[in-house]
Parts: sequence; C-alpha cells; structure tokens
Amino acid sequence: MSSSAKILLVEDEKNLGETLSEYLNSLGHECAWAKSKVEAKELFEKVCPQVVLMDIGLPDGNGLELARDLRSQTKGFVLLFLSSQNDPETRVEGLEIGAEDYITKPFALKELVLRLERILKNQKRLSLGPEVITHGPLKIWFKRFEVQDAQGVLCPLSQKECAILELLYEKKGQAVDRTEIIETIWGEDKFPSNRTVDNYIVKLRKWCESDPNGHIGIQSIRGIGYKLTIHE
Repeated sequence: MSSSAKILLVEDEKNLGETLSEYLNSLGHECAWAKSKVEAKELFEKVCPQVVLMDIGLPDGNGLELARDLRSQTKGFVLLFLSSQNDPETRVEGLEIGAEDYITKPFALKELVLRLERILKNQKRLSLGPEVITHGPLKIWFKRFEVQDAQGVLCPLSQKECAILELLYEKKGQAVDRTEIIETIWGEDKFPSNRTVDNYIVKLRKWCESDPNGHIGIQSIRGIGYKLTIHE
C-alpha cells in the first residue's frame, strides 16, 4: 500500500470480519474490529480512525444510525459502507450521511483495497495544503472537509467534493477536463459518468454563489469540464 491508515471495521459476521481485519493489517494498516454498535463506539473514541468501514445490519442497532452518531462527534474520517443491502433508498441514505462509497456484498478484497488506496491518496494530497484559505467571506478548510459560505455558515464536504474542489483550486484559471477529474478522484477501479462529476459540482457552485461579489467562481467549459476562478 502507498499509504497506511488507522481503520475501524464494524462487521458482525465473524468470517468476513476476521478475513478483512487480518488482510488490512497485513497491508500495513492498523485495523480495529468491532462486532457491535456498542463496541464500535468504544473503539472509535479509543482509536480515532481515519477510515470507518461500516456494515449496516448490526446485532444491537443500525449502521446508518451509528454512522450519524460518529459524524456528529467529528467529520474528520472517511466513511465507507459495506453491506448486503443494495436497495437504492439505503444507498442514497448512506451517501447522504457523507459516505465516500457504498460497496455491496459480496465484494472482492482487491476492489476494496483499490478504492481505499484512492481515498487515502486523495486525503494525503488534501493534508499538504494550508490550514485555511480565505477569499472574501468564503473560506475553505481542506483538512477539515469544510467550507464557509458568505453568510458564515459552515458546510461539510464529502471526501470527493473536497478533492474535486482542491483539484480545481490547484489549477485555478485553467480548464480541467472531466476525464482528469475522474481519473484523479476516482481512479481506474471505478469510473463514474460525466454526469456524476456534474452533480458534485452543483453543491460546490451553490457555495460559491452564496457570495454576491463572486470571489470564487466555477465556470463550465463547454465540451471540456470546469474552471475555477478567483476575483479579489
């Protein structure tokens, strides 16, 4: 693995839990395994994980509810759901909580590792920037996965939203092709459509447009992608 991480695995199925935790530890990660909601809360406070791999069906509660509880404590971790529940409503609910991905069981270990590598690589890039970036009333905290709009309201960003904003900001003034965004943020293991990228841009653009003076703008470049511009 190019990066190692502290991982909390929340999985009540014994064979899968043992296999995943042993495999992730063998790759150089520090993987703590919780088999219930209560145990997960205890380990979350003890381990302070960078990544949480969350099953939904737990013996003493629901993984979606647990994820909300953990998110209310801190937003500084990456959340991935691993579940046999594949109905659209559950997937959407998981993503609305701020999950970076929703992987349905059964899945290949290599698939999980590839997605995890991509997420950790994006996280590492985000951590290298300044603590806060300010343009007029708009503020960005890449390390905290948060932005502040022109009314002073803090808005949480998912890891992918944050990574897209960071990529556009890094190349401000330049047109960034949708293909480059997909390859940088998602990688070759899971290609979304151009429409997926456009949907992520919608939220980022709403944040920019909260500032009537337009200190930061995201412009659509027809047939290509997007360009972030700064107006001081």
